[in-house]
Amino acid sequence: MKYVSTRGQSPAISFEDVLLSGPAPDGGLYMPETWPRLDFANLDGLSYTDLTAKILSLFAGAHEWNEAIARHARAAYEKFDDPRVAPLRQVDGRWLLELFHGPTLAFKDFALQLLAPLMNEALARRGQRALVVAATSGDTGAAAVAAIEDLPNVDLVVLHPKGRISDVQRRQMTTSKAANVRNVAIEGTFDDAQSLVKQLFADHAFAREHRLAAINSINWVRIVAQAAYYVSTCLALKAFRAPLTFAVPTGNFGDVFAGYVTKKIGAPVKRLIVATNANDILARAIRTGVYARGNVHATISPAMDIQVASNFERLLFAAHGRDAKTTRQLMEAFAATGTLTIQPAALGMIHDTFTTMSVDENTTANEIRLVHEAYKLLIDPHTAVAFHAGRTLEAREPVVVLATAHPAKFPDAVEKATGVKPELPERLRWILTAPERYETLPNEIGPLKAFIGRR
Repeated sequence: MKYVSTRGQSPAISFEDVLLSGPAPDGGLYMPETWPRLDFANLDGLSYTDLTAKILSLFAGAHEWNEAIARHARAAYEKFDDPRVAPLRQVDGRWLLELFHGPTLAFKDFALQLLAPLMNEALARRGQRALVVAATSGDTGAAAVAAIEDLPNVDLVVLHPKGRISDVQRRQMTTSKAANVRNVAIEGTFDDAQSLVKQLFADHAFAREHRLAAINSINWVRIVAQAAYYVSTCLALKAFRAPLTFAVPTGNFGDVFAGYVTKKIGAPVKRLIVATNANDILARAIRTGVYARGNVHATISPAMDIQVASNFERLLFAAHGRDAKTTRQLMEAFAATGTLTIQPAALGMIHDTFTTMSVDENTTANEIRLVHEAYKLLIDPHTAVAFHAGRTLEAREPVVVLATAHPAKFPDAVEKATGVKPELPERLRWILTAPERYETLPNEIGPLKAFIGRR
């Protein structure tokens, strides 16, 4: 299995290389040269761990990684507090796919608890050490810290937008005592933090000197690991009788693109609902074909407060017939003007699978309240966005709503909507009083490079 850049000007690389890579040298993102096919007839009865290992091994291609993938998958999902790992809860005519049973109470744990030790093993095989630099809108950073702290071959620097994530999200990162973890609060938005990370990788000399690696959803292995819970849901709900529609809270487009990957390898996925908050660049792009950057709005669903969705480039590449030249021209136009226009045929291909809805703040809060009143169930604001979109767009058929975070990660928003304050699980309550450790930096590349260099 080889991986190619969406912009077509970097050589194809192996699974092990893509495991340790961020963006391609030409600025694109890696995609598999071809889509493997999963034999769904032989998946019944597999544990979640074995299912994940089988899917990831398809994309590894190299048999020398199969044992390591299976071993690290077992270790990763043993840490989840529900033996089903990704349990389904029926809520009236819909299903909630609970993705918050991992160490940091968010869906990012599914990929990072597996990706980080695989990276560490790849580095050990090469006798190398790497520095992972990640921008987070909240949940990725916490999951990265939990997965990487104290690994012997990996260091981590996490950038978060100062004052734009919840206190619980911040403290999950900044209370780590691990010597190989450093946190930075950037005076700006998530898009600013993400742009700084891209600038670090684009400086090829700096990236080589510090052996930079990525653990954001620009890393292909993260996408594949997340595809496993779509597959497990299709199996559990017997989707081959009636393909499923999934409603996905969407910011950087990684989680919903994992659903697309699932469909491409043969899963019975009918539709993917891209549910966004007021930061509706993706909703506008899918609806109109014009992908145009706007101002970032702070909301009660901060993990989706994004106007530049990195993984959307992967869908553009696929929708334009894997034409790297066209993808490169589109992304160059977007970098220069903040706008690109999807070709009509490509937009039609997107509409075959994707639909979308933007949900405003009042509606999000009201959805949290309605779900609590009707079902005595607390949901976080991101899940509420997807729940409302799924209920509105697909009222006549079952929808699987991805519950991407535990409500206790956003206690203020949930309490304001319902009058009930969700409690953190006891194992995490220590972060509420523990000392924090992070540095605040301006939204400038120079100070960030200096900070990294002080290591």
